Amino acid sequence: METGLITSKTFLDHLTGLNHVEIPERVTSILEQLKLTNLLDSLTEIQPETPSRLIPELVHVPEYVDRVEQSCINGHPYIDTVDNPICNNSYEVALLATSAVTIGVDWIFSHKIKNAMAIVRPPGHHAEKERAMGFCLFNNVSIAARYAQKEHSVEKVLIIDFDVHHGNGTQHIFEEDSTVLYVSLHRYPFYPGTGSKDETGRGKGLGMTINYPLDANTGDDYYLDIVNHSLSDKVLKFQPDFIILSSGFDAHEMDPLGGMNVTTQGFGTMTEIFVKLAEECCGGRLLSVLEGGYNLKALAESVEIHLRKLSGIIM
Repeated sequence: METGLITSKTFLDHLTGLNHVEIPERVTSILEQLKLTNLLDSLTEIQPETPSRLIPELVHVPEYVDRVEQSCINGHPYIDTVDNPICNNSYEVALLATSAVTIGVDWIFSHKIKNAMAIVRPPGHHAEKERAMGFCLFNNVSIAARYAQKEHSVEKVLIIDFDVHHGNGTQHIFEEDSTVLYVSLHRYPFYPGTGSKDETGRGKGLGMTINYPLDANTGDDYYLDIVNHSLSDKVLKFQPDFIILSSGFDAHEMDPLGGMNVTTQGFGTMTEIFVKLAEECCGGRLLSVLEGGYNLKALAESVEIHLRKLSGIIM
């Protein structure tokens, strides 16, 4: 079975204004790289379907979904805080991102593809149940996890978040849930301020949040040591039925925001390990969802190697 690539030109319609880093060119640079290297021809391209507002309501309160829609209709320049710029199209684009991840889940669990990557925007892992944050409107990976449990009777889901910023929204959505293990590798202290080692979940979810806070300028060796040993051990103990990656590439050494030193090859090696874990635990079932990454060249090349490792297609 092949690797799916889920994206749409509609993701270019979320306009964030001048001097913002989360821009439509993030998607176009990736697709141009995949065409240039002929990798696109080897992937199964999947178009998101017409979205339903019931999908974001799997994790977000209905009042918040209403507020996003109305803020866009009414032409507000941002929602909640100025770091969440929106335009008239942003609600529909964010809704389509939720459709992209759910169709990825459907295709994986119907055995049409072995794994997939959703190249979407806006990103999602900072979005809380009731508010936007950090460029994020709807929490795409959390929606994918809940959708897999609801529609495909998946019991245990693992979310691995390697964006340079801690996924506060994802952590908070599942912090009292014993069926979802959230693991994050991120710079700390750093935006958004959450993600210390002491944050391990609450109630029934105690122990189901695992944070790896990393110093600025951390590079491949330390990341790979964690992923190869501590992280892998915890994943194998949990034995997930499905793995979702919050795939942020802003820990790249060339990224303007991250202040870290991960290389393109480092992301590739990490992906190899994630694929191996999926094969050992859950028949290879893995969905990768784009989060951050703001140097266009580094982002495009990192996503290319990420997809090569997912698909097993070498240069």
